[in-house]
Parts: sequence; C-alpha cells; structure tokens
Amino acid sequence: MKTIKNILIATIIFMAVINLSYSQNATETKKLSDDERMAWWREAKFGMFIHWGAYSIIGGERGEQIAGGGAEWAMDKLDYTIEEYEKFPKMFNPELFNADDWVKMAKDAGMKYIVITSKHHDGFCLWDSEVTDYDIMDTAPFKRDIIRELAEASRKQGIKFGVYHSIVDWHHPQAQGNLFPNYNAGQKDQTVVNPEFPEYYKNYLKPQVKELLTNYGDIDVVWFDGDWIADYTTEMGKDMYSFIRDIQPNTIVNNRVDKGRKGMEGMDMEGNFAGDFGTPEQEIPATGIDEDWESCMTMNGTWGYKPDDTKWKSSEDLTQKLVDIVSKGGNFLLNIGPDGYGRFPAQSIRRLKAMGEWTKANSEAIYGATASPYDMPEWGRYTKKDGVVYAHVFDWPIDGKLLINKNIKLKKASLLMASDKEISSRNSANGTVLQLPKEAPDKMVSVIKLELQ
Repeated sequence: MKTIKNILIATIIFMAVINLSYSQNATETKKLSDDERMAWWREAKFGMFIHWGAYSIIGGERGEQIAGGGAEWAMDKLDYTIEEYEKFPKMFNPELFNADDWVKMAKDAGMKYIVITSKHHDGFCLWDSEVTDYDIMDTAPFKRDIIRELAEASRKQGIKFGVYHSIVDWHHPQAQGNLFPNYNAGQKDQTVVNPEFPEYYKNYLKPQVKELLTNYGDIDVVWFDGDWIADYTTEMGKDMYSFIRDIQPNTIVNNRVDKGRKGMEGMDMEGNFAGDFGTPEQEIPATGIDEDWESCMTMNGTWGYKPDDTKWKSSEDLTQKLVDIVSKGGNFLLNIGPDGYGRFPAQSIRRLKAMGEWTKANSEAIYGATASPYDMPEWGRYTKKDGVVYAHVFDWPIDGKLLINKNIKLKKASLLMASDKEISSRNSANGTVLQLPKEAPDKMVSVIKLELQ
C-alpha cells in the first residue's frame, strides 16, 4: 500500500513538473513583435561568422592549383568530382576543436553573437542529421555534433547562436538533377533549370532546417546563402521564412531566404520580399540605410581556411570598419576560417584580441548606438546613444584642433577613456572646435564623448 501511495505521489509530482515546464516553455516561446524580436540584434552590433567544414582540410589548394576566391568553394574551384570530394568529409577529424574556447574568443573580442555554417554548398553537414548520412556523425571520424556543442557553449557564456545554411547543395542528387556531373552549372548559368529542385526543397532542404530549429534549442539567427540559383524561387523563399517563424517565432532570418537582394550590395530591391535584415557582403554602404542590415566581411580575402591568403586586414582597419558600420546603423559580422584541426589562425586570434581590448574600453559608444544624424567628418565617424554623441577619431589632428559638426549643441566634451578630464572648446563659424591632447589615447580609434545641451 505504501509503495502504491509513493508511486501516486511521485506521479503527481512528475505531472506538476511537466505542467510547469510546459508553462515555462510557452512563456519562453511567446511570439514577440518585430521590434521586440529584433531588439537584441540591433543592440549587439558585432558578431562572429564561422566558415568551417570539410573544405578546411583542403585549405584552397590542390597540388599546384590554388582556388580562386574563397577556399570554402574548393570543391568547385579546384574541379573535384563529387566522388573525389567525398574523401574529405571521411577525413574530417578536428580533434583540437573546443566549443567553449571558440565562444570565449568571440566573447572576449566583444562579439555578441555567433553564426556558423551548418551546411555549406558542398552539402556536408556539421550536425547529426536524420535525413542524410553525409554529416559529422555518420561520415566523418569525429563523431561529435558540432552544432550542438557550439549552441550549448554559446548559451552557457551568454552569446546568441545562429546557423548559416546553404540553399545550394552540390552533393545531393535532387539538388543537382540534370546538372550532374556539372553540379554548379546553375550558379554559372541562370538559364540552366533543374526540374528536380522542388523535390529537393520539399524533401531535404526544409526537413534539415526543421531539424536545426527543433533539436538545438533557440536558434537566434538563420542565415541563408545560395539564393542566386534560378531553381530557388521567391515563392519558396516566402514559404521557407513562414516555415521557420512557425517553428521558432522569434528567430531572425536574413534576406537571402528570398530572391530580393541586389547582389553583393545586399539590400532588397523594390518589392515585397521576405527576410529581416539586408546582407552587404565584403562592403559597407556609403551612407546609412533606413533598414536593418549587417555587413559580413573576411579578415583576409577568403571565408574558409586558406593559408596561401596572407592579405590580412589590420586590427586598426577592422576596428574602424566596425565603427563605420555602427555609425551607419548596421551590424558587423566578422568571419573566422578555422583550419581542419579546429584551430583559429594565429592572425585571426591577434586581431580578435586587439578588437576585444578596444570594444571593452569603448563599449559605451558601440553597443546599442544608433546611426549618426550628422554628415561623416573627414577625421572619423559619429555614433549616438541616449542623447550623447560619440566622436570616433580615426585621424588624430596634429595641431590638436578637432572641428565637430555645427549642429551639435555641446554641453561638455571629454575623452571616453578619461571622462573626468574635460576637453576645452570654442565656437567658430563652421562649428565647435575641440582642443585635444597632443597624443591620441588609442592608436586605432580614439573616442570623445560629447554631452549635448
């Protein structure tokens, strides 16, 4: 009798826990308004893009042949057949990969979110997919779910987590259809049509996206690519966007889910297209844009790991790009291409460290800041937040005199890194002139806090 009573009590407690859990989940998945949903992303400003997969073993090289453009396109650029390329996923064993270390490097750099390639154009998946064996658990010797480990590490360290997913798939038979063996013909020639693509979209692409959205907790960003092929239609794009929002209502989706973007400029053409933000690639708009947008960019010239590419942007240049983007109302998604062992290149680590030191010292002028209401000055950029304007000085004046916009009604000026030291000023016909210290406090970007009347 006592045993039955204990079982009944345990059952009641279990059901109560289930009901509480359901109630909490219902609260957590409450559908937010668009502004509420986008709020964290607009505040974040700075994220890490990670291009990583079987192509990271290749490093953009095949004998004496070097892949033109990004090394993540090695399968196509180095003329591998599907059968030849399949050996690389079978070799992919990045034993030095540590999700906690990767997320910590992003966090220490001042980045607020991570977006990693769940599947690039080569079709190899970095999670345990139920709809294919061409993934990290079934094909590769690694046998660890990379998406799960990074998602968990991100949440543990308070970083938002997102996935890049390719619409294109050079490995799947229906994605190629009558293009085989020229699996990338649809990218090179928009007149090429694959009648099997709708079946691939319905039976493979959507089920894989569903897996990512149902098996790994909250996915904060879904970042599509491959929208350029003629077989992918705007009707598919709108359907995919609705499909995602039905599963995770508060997920943010880029505009490459649809067919509207104007090439590398990244912003939508005139019309009704799905997607929450524009995606300028390797460029920054000349002026601010009255829409949500995010500029994605590499540290050198390639997205995937490519040791032959030594044209690295300096830490100073990257920091100034971050400021430029924020001053125009955008986000900066800066790419890392880890090697086949799971290591970040040393050049990337050094730049992340330098940017982290700068963002920590100047966070007030970046996170949550809005686009500048003033014209761009020759010496740098402005950002604005909570009634304060921040002057980001790229070129420190030799004579110490800095002319600020005449529309800025100044109450007080001070160095952000030494706010107790007020900077003297005087009015002129062209605006207010600040008398700065002789030496710039930061060689990359020095920030002056301008409190308004």
